[in-house]
Amino acid sequence: MDRMILVSLPVRDVAASRAFYDGLGFPVNEMLSDELSACVVVSGTICVMLLRRDRFATCTQLPVVDARTGTQVLLCLTASSRAEVDALTAHAIAGGGSEPRAPVQSGPTYARTVADPDGHVWEILHTHTVPAA
Repeated sequence: MDRMILVSLPVRDVAASRAFYDGLGFPVNEMLSDELSACVVVSGTICVMLLRRDRFATCTQLPVVDARTGTQVLLCLTASSRAEVDALTAHAIAGGGSEPRAPVQSGPTYARTVADPDGHVWEILHTHTVPAA
């Protein structure tokens, strides 16, 4: 059995967040989405659930962290090439995201970091030591 990974993220504006991830080329599973959430399909086994902050809050008894002011999780997405890292970064910025730090080249690894409109940070990396998506 292939296990799925579901990453749930609190967002202020589901439509804006949905547009950001759509701009990266990730489709939305409409059957698992509504006005308070969107299920972004990264791959056959990985989905990102964008939950409006009030809905997200019903899933935890802890305070919901603002990703712009605190770190709650580190997210990483592999790319098949350095060119794909650059292309995904360009799409992220065009879709309302930002690039909070300079690109990093370390041995066989090339990485860039982008933040979505709610401040959730994704490292996009290409390396010869990790299988690409």
